[in-house]
Parts: sequence; C-alpha cells; structure tokens
Amino acid sequence: MEYGALTLIPIVFIIVTAIVTRKSFESLLAGSVIASIIMHGKGFFLPWVDILLETLSDPENQWVILVCGLFGSLIALLRESKGTSGFTRIGERLCRTERGALLGTFVLGVVIFVDDYLNMLTVGTCMRPICDRRKVPREALAYLLDSTGTPICVLLPFSTWTAFYISLFMKEEAVRAAGFSSGLAMYIQTIPFIFYASIMVVMVFLFAMGWMPKIGPMKKAYERVQKTGRTYSEESDKYNLEKEDGKEYGNIADFVIPILVLIVVTIMIEDILAAVIVALVLCLVMYVPRKKMTFTQWSGFLISGFCEMMPTLAILAGAFTVARCCNAMHLPEYVIAEVQPFVTPQTYPMIIFLVVSALTFATSSTWGISTIVIPIIIPLAAAVDANLILTMAAVLSGSTFGSHACFYSDATVLASAASRIENMEHAFTQLPYAVIGVFIIEF
Repeated sequence: MEYGALTLIPIVFIIVTAIVTRKSFESLLAGSVIASIIMHGKGFFLPWVDILLETLSDPENQWVILVCGLFGSLIALLRESKGTSGFTRIGERLCRTERGALLGTFVLGVVIFVDDYLNMLTVGTCMRPICDRRKVPREALAYLLDSTGTPICVLLPFSTWTAFYISLFMKEEAVRAAGFSSGLAMYIQTIPFIFYASIMVVMVFLFAMGWMPKIGPMKKAYERVQKTGRTYSEESDKYNLEKEDGKEYGNIADFVIPILVLIVVTIMIEDILAAVIVALVLCLVMYVPRKKMTFTQWSGFLISGFCEMMPTLAILAGAFTVARCCNAMHLPEYVIAEVQPFVTPQTYPMIIFLVVSALTFATSSTWGISTIVIPIIIPLAAAVDANLILTMAAVLSGSTFGSHACFYSDATVLASAASRIENMEHAFTQLPYAVIGVFIIEF
C-alpha cells in the first residue's frame, strides 16, 4: 500500500515533540504508534507490538544494543579499577587549560578513528574528568566527540564506515563498470568530495582553538559554567551520581592496556562487539588476581555498567522502531520519487545530499537508509549521466550529517552518554554548528 505524504506525519510529529518536550524516547515511542495507526487504523495495537518484537529481534539492532551496553560495563570496570583516574593524572599535566583539554579531546578523536562508537565512548571516558577540571561545559565535550566520531571515520579509509560503504557501492553495476581498481581505490577518490565531514572536522578544530564563536545553547552552556561553576546542568545530575573528582589516582596501565587491546582487536577482526568482550575478559584477568576487585565485584560492575547505559539503549530501541515503521511505509522511496523530476546531471549530487541528509535525520537510521537508497540512487545517477564520484560522496556527506545532527541518532545518543548529559541538551547545542556546515556546502 502507498501512503504518500502520510509517511511524513510520524517524522514531523517526532521532531516537533522532541523540540517542545526535550524528550527523545517518549517522542520516538509516540511517533511509532502514530505510524502504526496510519498503516493499520483501529487495529494498530497488535501490529505495533509486532514491530517492537521485530525491532528487538533484528540481529543488527541486537548487535548495537550489546555493543553499547557492554561498553557501559567496560567503562564501569575501568572506573572502579582507578585506571581512568590514572589516565586523568597524565592528561592533566598535558592539558593545563581549557584550550588544552579541548585540543586533547580533538586529537584523541582523530587518533581513534577505527569506529565511531569506539571513538566517542573511549574518548569521552578519557577526557570527561579532565574537561570537568578545566571547566569545559559537558555540551562542548559532547560536540567534540560527535564531530570527530563519525566525520573522522568517514574521511579515513580504514574504518568500519569505510568497509560498510565500500561493500554497498561495489554491489552496484554502475560502480563496478566505472573501472576502479578496487573498492578502496574507489572510496579514496570520494574522500576529497565528502564536504560535510571535512567542514565539521575543520569547524571542531577551530572550536577547540577558541576561534569558532559560541552560539545559541552552546553560549548559554559556557555562561552557566562562568556563573555557577557547573560543567553540566541540573537536568543532567541523574547521569552523574558517580563522582569523578576524587584525588585517589590509579595505575594508568589498568586503563591503557584494555583500551589498546580493544582498538587492536577491533582492527584485526573488524568486529567491535567481539573486541569489547575480549577487553572485558582482559579486565577480569588483570584486576582480580591483583586484588583490584573480587570476581563477584567484577561481575557486579559488568551488570551495573550495562544498566547505566539503559537510558541510551532505550532511545536507540525507539529510533530503531521508528526506522522500521518508516521503511514499512516506504518513506525513502516516496521522497526519492518526489524529487526525481527535478534532477539534472549537474544538480543530482546536491539533491542526493539533501535527500539522504533529510532521510537520515528523520529516521536516525544512518546505515539502514543507505542500504535502502543506494540501490536506487546509483542506477539513477548512471541513467541521468551524473558524476558517480560526486554522487557517492553526496551519499556519504548526507549520511554523516544525519548521524551528526539527528536528535536521536546513535552518534548523538552515544556522545551524550559518554559526556553524561541529557541527550536533547547535546542535540540542541550541536545543531547550529551542523546547520552552518550545510549552509557552507550549499552556498
């Protein structure tokens, strides 16, 4: 069944409700109910329950939930071993000022480029105590995490993002017929034209240096720190019950070794879920024999750390449910069909950037939207004789914008979780900078 413009109603509702209430999960849940009502009318309830079950039984969604939850377990173990405080002691010597703390966050965000989840959660754990001591608002930390996480992964050709998009693009006959020597060679040619990711990295560097003005909610966050000394708002108190300002420093090796193993295993086997499990077992081997904690404490922190991520996991589950509803209503196909009459070879890449940006922002399903639209976009590019390199770069730029700017995308949610602030606080402080990036591309 075709739903036409009705497919837009749940998305508009979610965005408006999220802005008004500043509640991500509740808005997503209500939006999924509205989508089910549009599709099934009065008998919407049981089909909606089926969508929830399908969402939670999807292996890809389970993978994301396990990765994020187990990262919470790892962070709890590193914290309780005092390994993070050992890193903080070293970091404080190197990052003596606000600018130093922001630059340190930026540099780590560039160095840990293998995976955006790994990037944001690891760098956030490392730099959050240091940024607090240097009176950097948590909103600024979250902005740096989000703006180096996905953009860096897209721009460097050795990441999980690279592997995913190479596999998608190389499935298309038009791309294979273009004569690229390899998928990697193809991807490298797109990098100079992934304008949004490049602009974000430049902007966040300027921000870290203090050369990018603080605007909108970000300016208010800095004013709060100046007036009250609080690096996070009262609304975020519930995420900061575990204080990090103690003077008891641990052994930096208890932090560095598990993180290095996590990065190396991720690179070697290209599976961050397996890598985080290895890191958790390594913590057991490192901490229990040395009496840093007992086995019972290790298993307890494993569970409590996972539980600390539950607000994040709830938002992600809501976003996955909405994405499934939008796909069932054929939202991507509807939007592409609506813009198709306006394309020319010259305007095609720009239109594709806007379409992919809008779809990814609306659904939060970065890779999911790409999986759906690339088999439509690439053949259409060949049919209208548009530049394939620019078209693929436009898809990558649009996906990056959606991941970066969407209020409830996994990147936004994880940057908030790593910074321990309300998700919508981060979303609002970051959005003006994301919009500036789009305007730079457009004009």
